[in-house]
This record gives sequence, C-alpha cells and structure tokens, in this order.
Amino acid sequence: MKKLLISNLLAVAAAFGSFSQVPVFLTAGQSNTDGRVPADDLPEYIKGNKYKHCLWSYCNGVKDTVQGKFELYYPRMSGAENPHRWTYDAVTYYLLEQKLNKPFYVIKQSYGGTSIDPECKSSGRRGAPGNGFHWSADSAFLADNISVNKGGNSLIKAFTENIGECIDRELSRLPDGCEIKAWMWHQGESDCRAPERYYDNIKQMVAYVRNYLVQKTGNAEYAHLPFICGTVPRSSRDFRQEIEDALYRLQREDPYFHVISLADARLQPDRLHFTAEPAEKFGRQVYEKLVELGL
Repeated sequence: MKKLLISNLLAVAAAFGSFSQVPVFLTAGQSNTDGRVPADDLPEYIKGNKYKHCLWSYCNGVKDTVQGKFELYYPRMSGAENPHRWTYDAVTYYLLEQKLNKPFYVIKQSYGGTSIDPECKSSGRRGAPGNGFHWSADSAFLADNISVNKGGNSLIKAFTENIGECIDRELSRLPDGCEIKAWMWHQGESDCRAPERYYDNIKQMVAYVRNYLVQKTGNAEYAHLPFICGTVPRSSRDFRQEIEDALYRLQREDPYFHVISLADARLQPDRLHFTAEPAEKFGRQVYEKLVELGL
C-alpha cells in the first residue's frame, strides 16, 4: 500500500514538473469574486469575442458542484437570483487568453457573504449546522466540519477537494503536464465583525492551501504559490481598516503575497458590490500582476 501511494505521488509530481506545462489558476472568495455585475455591463470586447481557451471548474457549495469537471468558461454565478453576472476574473481570463493563445485551466470556489472567521455571521445552506459557510483553516474548525460540497460548512475543504479531483481526473493526465501559477482572491467584507483576527485567519488559510498543494503534488515550490488579492473598497459598508492593514502586513512579510488597492473603487447602491468599471480595472490589474511576476 505504501509503495502504491508513493508511486501515485510520483506520477502526480511528474505531471506538475514537465516542460511546457499547461497553466492552471486558482480563484476563490465571496460575492465580489462570485460575480455581482450585471451581464449587460460585460465589456463589449468580451461579448464579441467570447472565450476559446479557458476551461474552468466552478463550485459554490450548493449548485454547480460537480468536482473535477471542466467546461469552457463564460462568466456566470450560481444562486436563485439572476446567474448572468460577472466579476473581475472574467477580464483576467480574457486577457490571459489573448496572451497565451492556448488552453489553460481555472479552479474556482466562491460563495457570497462568507467569512473566514467561524465566529462571524456567514452565508450558507439553510439548515446547515453552525454559523454558515466559512473559509477557516483553524484546526479545531476543520476537525468539526466537513466540506460544503458534502453538506458541511467548510469552504476551504471544498476548495481543496475540488483541486484534488481536478488533478486526479484531468490535470495529472495532460500530456505536457501542468503548473498551478497563482491564486486570485477577493474577500474580507464578512469578517468585518472580527477584523482584529483577519491577519491570523487569512495567513493560516493561505498556508493551508499551499501545504495541501505540496502534499498533493509532491512539488515543494507550491509552498510559495503566489497569492494575489484586492482590498475592500473604503466606501464599502463593511470596510474595516484592520482588514486592509492585515493584507498589507502580509505583503510586507511574505514575498509571494501580493495586494492590489481597491480603496477608491466605486460600488453599486448596496455599498458592497463592484460596478463594472472597478471590476474591469481590477481584472486588468490582476492580469498585469501575473505578467509582472512572469506567470
């Protein structure tokens, strides 16, 4: 059994260490990552050209949770309301398409209104135990909670489980191998009730995913997976200075942690969700950061 496990790990490691690897990107967060900009406001250059190379596996924990399955990307979000909405990553993926001109993969987990801290009120499945869905990587929380995709409350388990399924079902079978390039993230509004804990919470969460990738693939370089995030706009009703400060502190401490300022981003009348202009700008800034980092 031990030999079989080692053999499987070596096979996955080989798939993530060959030449000319296929790029893979991770995306996660709450509503401003899930998508709340109306489809009518999607940039015309995207409406006209659509997508040809971006393949994504999108889960939110309630719907669209077929783990390990990829399909051609087009922006949408899950939920009872209008699914025809988009956010910053639609622009990032489009620009990546123009640059790469070849297939690449995206693994995305997002759910609106969700916190990292389990003590904060968070959205989630009605009737689920506890206080909604959470991104927490706290060991006690993880010990007591299963993945949201299995009926529990852990979003980070759902995210890593889908990453694992994607690797096992498709990514590890690619002839040229693949490489996970970066993790894109926007979240923080729902942690406004415990902003003093955000630094520890997000640091622990990023480390958890990086460590998972190292263990899953055998590639030690994923301990330094680039993490690219945006700040909460200062006009947001859930803006807290401590959360913004936590992100910039981690950027100073971790050379692979990158923060993009959205301080002046305009929001919809709900004072929470991006309008089209900052969503498009943020998507371009994420793409430019990927280019800057050689990713």
